[in-house]
Amino acid sequence: MRTLFRAITCLMIAILVAGCAPSFLITPVANRSGLEETEVQQGKGLFKKKIAIIPIEGTIVNARTPSLMGSGENAISLLTQQLQRAEKDPNVVAVVLRINSPGGTVTASDTAYQLISDFKKRTGKPVIASVQELCASGGYYAALAADEIVVQPTSVVGSIGVIFTSFDIEGTLNKIGARSYIIKSGQLKDMASPFKAMREEERQVIQAMIMDYFNRFVGVVQTRRELQEVDVNRINDGRVFTGEQALRLKLVDRPGTLDDALDLARQKADASGAKAVLYIRPYGYGGSIYASNQVPAPEANGMQLTIPMPEEVLPTGFYYLWRPGM
Repeated sequence: MRTLFRAITCLMIAILVAGCAPSFLITPVANRSGLEETEVQQGKGLFKKKIAIIPIEGTIVNARTPSLMGSGENAISLLTQQLQRAEKDPNVVAVVLRINSPGGTVTASDTAYQLISDFKKRTGKPVIASVQELCASGGYYAALAADEIVVQPTSVVGSIGVIFTSFDIEGTLNKIGARSYIIKSGQLKDMASPFKAMREEERQVIQAMIMDYFNRFVGVVQTRRELQEVDVNRINDGRVFTGEQALRLKLVDRPGTLDDALDLARQKADASGAKAVLYIRPYGYGGSIYASNQVPAPEANGMQLTIPMPEEVLPTGFYYLWRPGM
């Protein structure tokens, strides 16, 4: 701490000597990991009821995602915390999911769906999904747990399907005179290894797994959207749709903005004067209903600078994910 103080003092002196006259605002921040409630849209009168806005943003994975100043949030852990907070507060009468996600891993997307579904069963509180720019694949899978889905005409919706990605660098290794030696216990233990060409037997095993995950996704869509098989066959080839197209295909319920979704939640909860709140970290900014809660935690003993990996660079695995170019 003394070293940090001396460094700041030296920096200030250097700037003053250079002829500048800056002003500094130093604000003490408590390094707490709990969520705090912040009002982002006022209610009417003395009404104490609340609508909790819970964001589902970015790639849905059950792991901490890198951020510029640290290790970031675990999407599933954060969703769990926020739903628990909304469940325990008797004044929270409904939840609006603010979704802007291309999807994520198969298991994390399914977990998000189950968390929201279980919240509804335990509490009876209505849940509305509000689609922002993107609600694709696993993001749409999570939205299916809501009572209604509100979409903007320019949103991107759909991509119902599964993707598995790997690569083969065997030819590259041969060109530079390198070889890979794999010692394994079974014939398929190194299935989809990038160090060798994929055999047909391996491809069939992976394809069978993909179809299991795909059928699960389609089953949830068919059940939650009450679609006939002929309707499902029009949407299950992995393509995405505009918000207007999604409305015509019955993938969503009605057009509207986030404000419209909040009003719908108030209507379903019979709470016309309810205010809207966000659950954020205490060092985060929550000035409006679109404020981000993905804010890095301050470090007491130094600064950690992490260069996030591009979202396109994902580990091998099974994804409910829309990512053009994959």
